[in-house]
Amino acid sequence: MAADLTDADATSRAVAGSDIAYLTVGLPLDSELWERQFPVIMRNVIDACAEHGTKLVFFDNTYMYPGTSTPQTESTAFAPGGRKGRVRAELATMLLDAMRAGRVEALIGRAPEFYGPGRTKSYTNSLVFDRIKAGKRPFVPVDARAKRSLIWTPDASRALALLGNTPDAYGQTWHLPVDSDRQSYAQLIEIAGEVTGRKIGYTVLPMLAFRLGRRFVKPLDEMYELLVRYRDDNIFDSSKFAARFPEFQLTNYREGVERILAG
Repeated sequence: MAADLTDADATSRAVAGSDIAYLTVGLPLDSELWERQFPVIMRNVIDACAEHGTKLVFFDNTYMYPGTSTPQTESTAFAPGGRKGRVRAELATMLLDAMRAGRVEALIGRAPEFYGPGRTKSYTNSLVFDRIKAGKRPFVPVDARAKRSLIWTPDASRALALLGNTPDAYGQTWHLPVDSDRQSYAQLIEIAGEVTGRKIGYTVLPMLAFRLGRRFVKPLDEMYELLVRYRDDNIFDSSKFAARFPEFQLTNYREGVERILAG
């Protein structure tokens, strides 16, 4: 059912009759749009799930976490460094407050940056793998040697559905599963070279390039607050999920790169 989630009545109609609702909606990277629409969407979805007795599974990201090399766990305190991060912190807090108040039975499944097949949208795909597939030189934001925590999009989908259908997973925040053998962009590009059988160079885009470009190019301005996450190692800890679901088949980075470049 198509629905405008900024409309409370439309949201209620969309949720009605569902045992579980998965809130996976995304908005374009536009801080003003996020500030205007995301809190309304979350409020409407919480109200609709409370009205119909529907469980809620929220697909969240990590923008509210501090942009440091300290490992991120489910208990990491929110410390957003920009407008989009503050919105994401607000959404998660709204849902956590509703859970604690007993208004909804819900869980949060949190994921780091995506990489994956098909029309996966992420900076890793657009700057690195899409360009490699097109025979172009990939771009690396800020630092090619910093370790990355990336989630394979089909793994994220399967893990979120698994959590939603696991009764004892509710009332908690979960980090969705990532390969713990973290790779830098330099290493990922090296793997891509092995897969394609060609030597692939890359260009590092320094902070200065974004600082200058953001004055004239809106997408660069919207990305700027996120760049701190590319400067240092990004360690997203999903050991809680691995301990609860040891049978979950995870896609490692080599498998992921092979599938992207074969598609």
